Order: sequence, then C-alpha cells, then structure tokens
Amino acid sequence: MTDVVGHILLFMIAGITMLLAPLVIGRFVRPNNRTQEKDEIYECGEPTIGSSYIQFDLRFYTVALLFIIFDVEVAFFFPWAAVYGGATQLADENLSVESRIAISEKLLNQEPGSMAAAEAIQPEAARALAITGFFDILVFFGVLMVGFAYVWKRGDLDWVRAVSDTKKKASIAESSG
Repeated sequence: MTDVVGHILLFMIAGITMLLAPLVIGRFVRPNNRTQEKDEIYECGEPTIGSSYIQFDLRFYTVALLFIIFDVEVAFFFPWAAVYGGATQLADENLSVESRIAISEKLLNQEPGSMAAAEAIQPEAARALAITGFFDILVFFGVLMVGFAYVWKRGDLDWVRAVSDTKKKASIAESSG
C-alpha cells in the first residue's frame, strides 16, 4: 500500500514541478521592457472603441447552444442509417444467402464467417426492423421539429429582435416625453 502512495506522491510532485519550472525560469529569463504601447489594451490587433466593459449579447450564446443541440442530433442519424440500410437490404427476398449472412454479421457485430445460414436475419424480421426503425426516426425527427418550432416561435433565431425592441422603447419614450 505504501508503495502505491509513494508512486502517487512522486507523480504529483513531478507534475507540479513540470508546471511551475517553466513559469519560474521565464520570470527570471524574459526581458522586462515595458512601454506605453505594450501596456495598451487591444483586441484582435485592433484598438478598442468605447469601453471594454460592456455586457456581451446573450443571443450569441443562445445561437451557439442551439447550433450544438441541432448539430449533435445528426450524430444519432448515422447509427440509425446503418441499421435501417442493412434492414432494408435484408428485407429483399431475392438476396443471396452469402450476402444475407454478411449483412447479418455486420448488423449483429459478429465475426465474419462465424454465422450459419439459419442464424442470419430473415426477410420478415428485417422488414419488421425496417418499419420499426422508420417510425422511430419519424418520432425522433418530430421531437426535433417541435423543439425547432418552439425556438423559432419564441424568437431565439431572430437577430433583429433586440434592436427592434430597443427602437420600440426609444420611440415610446420620445412620444411620451
């Protein structure tokens, strides 16, 4: 037990040393030529205009999150497409026995050549799998479309919303003042 603790302690000391050593060496080796130009605030090589302490517009975060949500769901289509494509191929009555065995092995994650002809997926089962897969993806896609419609109706995809709301408030303030 103490051997394991010693190895973990040694690993932690080596890790901390590797983190701190470049910082300490850099502190003593680097030149210290501070000028007014080096002390200026910059962003992307451009001089700042106005205060840099403004609140970041949350629409950017909203759109980024929506992109991630609606982009990640594409990853769920690939396994479905592989199973659905294999099932529709296996549903063909005229498929050769060798092809049926090869596709069945791929769908069931079996070693090539390890499946007998009687163990292969039959056309009736493949047809049922394809129909079930089709309706499953319709439900999945329907849920995505409901979410998309909700986001659209809520106005989270409208870039002009905040600007138009500001103009409305300004015009109301001018007309009442």
